[in-house]
Amino acid sequence: MSREEFRRVVTTDPVDVGLACLLMGTEVEPDLDVSICLAAFDALALKVPAADPSDPPACALALRTALSTFSGTPQDYANPKSVLLHEVIRLRRGLPIMLAVVWLEVAKRAGLPAFPVGLPGFFLVGVGTRDGPHVLVDVFAGGDLVEGPPPRSRPYNDRELVLRVLNNVRAQAVAIPGIVESARTALWATDLSLLLPRHPASLRRERGLLLARLGSYADGAAELEAYADGVAEAEEAVAEEARREARLARARLN
Repeated sequence: MSREEFRRVVTTDPVDVGLACLLMGTEVEPDLDVSICLAAFDALALKVPAADPSDPPACALALRTALSTFSGTPQDYANPKSVLLHEVIRLRRGLPIMLAVVWLEVAKRAGLPAFPVGLPGFFLVGVGTRDGPHVLVDVFAGGDLVEGPPPRSRPYNDRELVLRVLNNVRAQAVAIPGIVESARTALWATDLSLLLPRHPASLRRERGLLLARLGSYADGAAELEAYADGVAEAEEAVAEEARREARLARARLN
């Protein structure tokens, strides 16, 4: 994948969320044919029965008719494939946020209004309009309607959705300490996150630590020092800790 292509997608309005998520998959499978995955969304949209876009329950039912075979189980939270959109399309299983992307992409192609809704540790799809009539759908359960809204849930914008997908990739990777492949996965997810117009400054610290973990001690130290310089005025203690980590990384060069 050209990371410049990913940058172009996530900095263009409106963001093509499906394409952005599929481009992530090329970090794992460089030969992945993204066009085949996009065509799968087109085929699913053709299976959506006609529904009145102004009738959210009818729209939700129509989408469920085409997408009821997509769902998840608790075991999917431990499966690295569950955070990669091309694998979710292939397996019809995944994390709630990835299943939400499938629903959103199919709804868009079917001409039905839908939007992402996030809450801590879970993700839903709103069918209808953000500020008007809508219903909430639990896509992890295959499309069940939710009596809600659940506490602390809120609509997401497209870039927030992409960043949260990458956060899930990073979280799954760093949960396996000591494995080089997990650090590489966390690094590419961090690198892509940094291409978004808005991202947490702490990602630079994380990138520096990952580089050092992978043996790029000088580059990791430089990243940590740049992060420290950027936050020193507002967070002196955090900056000093990052500088300490940079010194430890440089010491490993000797």
